[in-house]
Amino acid sequence: MVMELQVTSGVIATLLEEAARAAPEECCGLLLGRDGVVSEARPAANVAEDRARRFEIDPMALFAAHKEARAGGPGLLGYYHSHPDGHPTPSATDCDHASGDARAWAIIAGGEVKFWRDGAGGFEEMDVGMLES
Repeated sequence: MVMELQVTSGVIATLLEEAARAAPEECCGLLLGRDGVVSEARPAANVAEDRARRFEIDPMALFAAHKEARAGGPGLLGYYHSHPDGHPTPSATDCDHASGDARAWAIIAGGEVKFWRDGAGGFEEMDVGMLES
C-alpha cells in the first residue's frame, strides 16, 4: 500500500482528546493541511439531532474552511468523528452518507484512530504516516 496521508502527532492527540471530551456523544470536525499532510484537526459543532448516535458537521464550519482555503489557508483534506461505543471503522450510517469525494475520514473509538478514504467504491483503509509535531 502506498503512503496516502501523513498526520502529525498533535493531530492524533487532538482527535483522542476531542473524542474523550464529547463522550458519550460523537465529536466531529475537519482535517486540514497541505500536500497530503494533515497538520490540524479543527473541532466543529455536531449539529445532528441524535448526537449520541450520529454526527453532522456544522455547515458554517465547512463554509469557513473552504473560504479560508480559497484565501491561501490550509485545504480541507477530510473529516473526523468518533464512535463512543463502537469501533474505528465506518458504520452502515457512515457508508450511507459517504459522498465519494476521495477525502479522508478519521474515526476515533476505543482510544484508537483509523483513517479511511471515501472513494467512489466505498471506504478503504488508508496507510498513514506519522510525523512529530
